[in-house]
Amino acid sequence: MVTYNVNLEGKTVLVTGAAGFIGSNLVKRLFKDINSIKVIGIDSITDYYDVNIKYERLKEIEALGCDWQFYQTSIADRTSLENIFTENKISVVVNLAAQAGVRSSGGVDSRGCATCGL
Repeated sequence: MVTYNVNLEGKTVLVTGAAGFIGSNLVKRLFKDINSIKVIGIDSITDYYDVNIKYERLKEIEALGCDWQFYQTSIADRTSLENIFTENKISVVVNLAAQAGVRSSGGVDSRGCATCGL
């Protein structure tokens, strides 16, 4: 059994990295454990591994029929993030966004340091 130190019932939770393994499982668990929760997912759907796996995870979440909204965008896109926060009353942010693997980040020294969204 999972215990939560914060009451999320009736709240809106933003989960970044929502199409990833951990993010998608967190979203499903939130819907399983908490009544009347709204979850907003963000993921850039990078192609480090098969994007169909990510889309399948999103379909599984959609099939739950819960209060779910997904945005395919990067947390580095400040304008997109500002719009998401303006359109939604977000109570909690769970930042699970990451560049999977190390090969895809090789040779790029400062790109990740420029992320200023969250």
